[in-house]
Amino acid sequence: MIPTEDASARKREVEEKLKQEQETLSFIRESLEKSDQLTKGMVSILSSFESRLMQLENSIIPVHKQTENLQRLQENVDKTLSNMDHVISYYHVAKDTDKIIREGPAGRLDEYLACIAKIQKAVEYFQDNNPDSPELNTVKARFEKGKELLEAEFRSLLTRYSKPVPPVLILDAIGGDEDMEVQEEVTLEHLPEAVLQDIICISAWLVEYGRNQDFMNVYFQVRSSQLDRSIKGLKEHFRKNSATSAIHSPAVQTKRKETPTKKAPKRPGFEHDLRGVKHLSDEKHGATAGKDDVLDIEIDSYIHCISAFVKLAQSEYALLTEIIPEHHQKKTFDSLIQEALDNLMLEGDNIVSAARRAIMRHDYSAVLTIFPILRHLKQTKPDFDATLQGTAASTKNKLPALITSMETIGAKALEEFADSIKNDPDKEYNMPKDGTVHELTSNAILFLQQLLDFQETAGAMLASQESSSSASSYSSEFSRKLLSTYIYKVLGNLQLNLSNKAKVYEDPALRAIFLHNNYNYILKSLEKSELIQLVAVTVKKVESSYRELIEQEIQNYQRSWLRVTEHLAERNIPDFQPGAKLKDKERQIIKDKFKGFNDGLEELCKIQKGWAVPDKEQRDTIRHAQKRVVSLTYKAFLQRCANISFTKNPEKYHRYSPEQVEDMIDRLFDTSA
Repeated sequence: MIPTEDASARKREVEEKLKQEQETLSFIRESLEKSDQLTKGMVSILSSFESRLMQLENSIIPVHKQTENLQRLQENVDKTLSNMDHVISYYHVAKDTDKIIREGPAGRLDEYLACIAKIQKAVEYFQDNNPDSPELNTVKARFEKGKELLEAEFRSLLTRYSKPVPPVLILDAIGGDEDMEVQEEVTLEHLPEAVLQDIICISAWLVEYGRNQDFMNVYFQVRSSQLDRSIKGLKEHFRKNSATSAIHSPAVQTKRKETPTKKAPKRPGFEHDLRGVKHLSDEKHGATAGKDDVLDIEIDSYIHCISAFVKLAQSEYALLTEIIPEHHQKKTFDSLIQEALDNLMLEGDNIVSAARRAIMRHDYSAVLTIFPILRHLKQTKPDFDATLQGTAASTKNKLPALITSMETIGAKALEEFADSIKNDPDKEYNMPKDGTVHELTSNAILFLQQLLDFQETAGAMLASQESSSSASSYSSEFSRKLLSTYIYKVLGNLQLNLSNKAKVYEDPALRAIFLHNNYNYILKSLEKSELIQLVAVTVKKVESSYRELIEQEIQNYQRSWLRVTEHLAERNIPDFQPGAKLKDKERQIIKDKFKGFNDGLEELCKIQKGWAVPDKEQRDTIRHAQKRVVSLTYKAFLQRCANISFTKNPEKYHRYSPEQVEDMIDRLFDTSA
């Protein structure tokens, strides 16, 4: 059973909750009623707003559509007017541009090109819209006139501002100043910058809009002329300066420094290119020294012109790439360089022809002019080939063809020179009366010495004529061996010829002196130069061979004194006692011996005093050896005859003391005594 109090309490609690719930329910009902009322009010307002919006829309939309139509009409009118103005402007282009076109583009290229652009647009308009209109022909004619004036301006600018490069600037470009520690690259500016930009601009327009390539012909013709004139100007520069002195010859560097002109470039091989080429000719033809100086200048000039061509051609190509379209550059460059290149090659061919004529005259010293030129051509060939890369094969082959011609004629000269040394005729009137060095010997040695400055070139000449497979790809060592063999061949031919020439002398002693002098001259010349080392490449004992020949000829010469000393030989003196009385026959024998000695001594000294031994060391050696032999024999004879009375006038036979004999021998080979 639940206690009564608890039940009452529980009941009161339930009743209170019920009351609260009823109150809450009543509040919710009231709220719902208010919400319904508000909803009805809002619906009423929205309905009214919707009605008003519909009324507004029905009023505004027609106005908007009408306004939009009016705006579209306005835009169409504006476009039509604008197009009409644009079209009308094409009809006025010819008139508007007439003055500018007639006056040409000079001084106002940008304005002129803008004017041409207007004409071009007019042409395009009429072609597209009214191809039969007379206006099309008018603007076409105006466009062509404008293009012609642009072409004329291109030619005018190029012709007016293209000038030959001054020789002094060319010399700086190809060599610079050798006094400067740091060489600066010399840039050749062919056109003023502003003019160059105008020319580039015209060129670009003619290519893109003018559909014209004639200006490229104009370009290569004008620039070709200037390139050729630049090289000819350099040549004339050398020629003018040669009138006073050989100031530009690489062999005379010091003279050049004394002149106000620029120094010629100092390049490997230039220093000795001409050294001695004139020397050999001077030895043979002293009166032609002035002519040889001119020859030096011509050779030096040609060498510099070759270097100048390469430098100027490279500069021309750099300029050309800025003006000529890429796919036309190589062809235009090929045409541009032809005149100058052909002139250089023609001059080279003339040098070859002159050398060929010299060979026919047996003037082999003149052929030496080819050596410095050929060496320089071969040194320059890599730059030459790089510069002509992309040109026609006929253009690229011109220099190799010239090099081949020079190598061929040079090799022929070398071989014929060797043969001429062997076959030089024995002419009595041409033999030195004093037995000194023959002209053939000095010329042959001088010629060989010239080759030392051109060893690689001369060796390559000889190698180029070899038909063996090893020669097809000859090395410097191979060519050096060929040159060594060649020099030894010349020396052998010279020795053989000298032996034959010596037979012209009737006196064997003079024959020996002649051969001695020539062999000694050859040996000393070989030792003073690099010839001895060059010959030693293939023949090791050349020096000892010549020393043996020299010693042999000294011995041959000494035999000439036997006819003097044989009178004093003991075997011919009778055996007698000192103080004994001699028979008449014995006295006569002694008298004859004195007389034979005296006469032989006087005769030999008289003859041999006029002979020559130019080498002081050899001269002293020969004298000393002869004095020793003759003096000892003479002293021994005098000692044996000292106490013998063979004549009442001993001074008649005893003419000379040993000291006087030695003094007479000391005066041998002395034409001034």
